[in-house]
Amino acid sequence: MTPRPDEVESPAGAARAPEAPGDTGPGTRESASPSGVSDTDSLDPDERVRPSWSESLARNATRPLGGPLGEHAVVGRHWFWTPLRVGLLLALLALVVSWFGKSACVQQYDTGDKLALDWRSSRPYVAMCYSDIVPLYTAERLDKPETFPYETSWVDDEGKPTAHTRYMEYPVVTGMFQWVNAKITAGWVTKSEEGWLPTALPVVIYFSISAFWLALAWLVTVWCTGRTARHRPWDAAFIALSPLVLVHAFTNFDTLATACAAGALLAWSRKKPVLAGVLLGLGIATKLYPLFLLGPLLILCLRTGRMKAWWQATAGAVVTWLACNLWLILLYPEGWAEFFRLNSERGADPDSLYNVVMKFTGWEGFDGPLPWGESPQWLNLVSAALFVVLCAGIAYIGLQAVNRPRLAQLSFLVVSAFLLTNKVWSPQYSLWLVPLAVLALPRWKLLLAWMTIDALVWAPRMMYYLGENNKGLPEEWFLGMVVLRDLAVIGLCVLVIYEIYHPALDRARRRVDEDPGGGVFEDAPDKFVIGGRKPRSGTVSDHDDVPGEPVPAPVGT
Repeated sequence: MTPRPDEVESPAGAARAPEAPGDTGPGTRESASPSGVSDTDSLDPDERVRPSWSESLARNATRPLGGPLGEHAVVGRHWFWTPLRVGLLLALLALVVSWFGKSACVQQYDTGDKLALDWRSSRPYVAMCYSDIVPLYTAERLDKPETFPYETSWVDDEGKPTAHTRYMEYPVVTGMFQWVNAKITAGWVTKSEEGWLPTALPVVIYFSISAFWLALAWLVTVWCTGRTARHRPWDAAFIALSPLVLVHAFTNFDTLATACAAGALLAWSRKKPVLAGVLLGLGIATKLYPLFLLGPLLILCLRTGRMKAWWQATAGAVVTWLACNLWLILLYPEGWAEFFRLNSERGADPDSLYNVVMKFTGWEGFDGPLPWGESPQWLNLVSAALFVVLCAGIAYIGLQAVNRPRLAQLSFLVVSAFLLTNKVWSPQYSLWLVPLAVLALPRWKLLLAWMTIDALVWAPRMMYYLGENNKGLPEEWFLGMVVLRDLAVIGLCVLVIYEIYHPALDRARRRVDEDPGGGVFEDAPDKFVIGGRKPRSGTVSDHDDVPGEPVPAPVGT
């Protein structure tokens, strides 16, 4: 039988760890904030979670520096280096490493009469530096001064039976982001020709400008997540060093969407549903996945009877999305619809479970071989149906669990369900899960294991694209890593569900009925619960990776 945290004794001769942060009583800063919500800037030392006490990964990492934080160490007194700022610094360093990882794909060489981009000898795959940003500069006609997204069209495969008209293929905010960066690039090139700025190929300048803004977006993601975590500000530092960031921060434009989603969760946690909705609407106009966060909000608002806040957030999202999209829908309907057309016609991507099953079993898929340009209707239907079924199961958990699930837990489950059932899981999509995973399941060793597996999928993917004839890897290696990644995500989902039903094991809570990111429904009584059972009450210990395992006392106490 696992002892309760308050029954666990310290090792002989060691000082006992202080009370759990949730035992600080009603007189703490929790009630001192004007909004009634504690902030990371106003935490008392005993309100902060010390990673070197609660995380064996952090505890082992501190040994070369003298070991875990002492019981009487002064915490939260430095005038500048707060945990969040340390996290931002680490994020900046990780982004620099990530940029250097992609820099091999923006090298130039002299052809004799001009500079050219050095993609010879399959460099993007050999160096594993591939980024969509580079080829999209010319593929989307962004290098042409007359191009305007969703208005400008071109013909792919001209003169062939597969010839078809193309437009900008990204959602509006992402498409306009690319266009603005292309215009900045054109201005840079002009000034460089005048001798005011260093010169380079336009595509190299374009990539660097895009990377700058994408890096800022990831810093916003880290900042917002650290603020949302409240008494776990060091989780932001863990996000900053994610292996997925090292590999995929500049693979595509997804950090723009993670910034919007993280900002929306922060706004909701500060009881600002309209602002949360505005940021979600902006995120939906950037990438589709922030739309799914409205589902967990609906479940928890329904459970607490706070539907007004959900309607406010939804209205904010709809108005913002329309403000971004409506003018393009009216002016260039065909160009605007390109994103939806391409996604409808797209088959099962190499990273999807459907492709894994087809390759390993010889199955031809739900639709069988299709002529070019025809949509895989059965695949689309099955993918959508599976996602709806999983969302229904998540809604049941959200309304049936004795203690109300946290918003981050349900959000992680919904986005994971989408990725697992979707016919496309581009490698950079895993960035969507990073901030949600840290908020939903703040167990560093487990998350690091998943992030490492997920990041390593990139290596066999690149080697598979290189081709066996070019000393690459066979497809089975890549598909095997895809299976491992999916199993890792499924395992995290199982653990999140387990902690929903066993809230005393949830590290993000200081009480079993607490939700640090709950916003308007934090501490609200349940109005609608399937089964009508009363929630349990109590506090949560600052436990280690194994529930009930004693936390070693700090070195030197």
